[in-house]
Amino acid sequence: MFVLLLVLIVVLFGFGFLNPILWVAAAVLVFGATRYGRGGRGGGSDFVEYQDYRDRRERQDRWDRRYSRQHRERWNREDRRDRERRG
Repeated sequence: MFVLLLVLIVVLFGFGFLNPILWVAAAVLVFGATRYGRGGRGGGSDFVEYQDYRDRRERQDRWDRRYSRQHRERWNREDRRDRERRG
């Protein structure tokens, strides 16, 4: 598929000397291939989007575990103090 697209771009560029509109068509194809191609950020690669999502979730989970554990004892102490003041 990639080879066919590359050949089409080269042919359109070559015929662009006869009709400059074909250069525009070749440029549009190059833009589309780079923007929405394999590993691009357009809409063409769901796997890349899933990897980004999974990485964000893992970072968020590590953050939550780190800070919930770190502050849990302080929260428990504050809760005990509040209960002692009330009772």
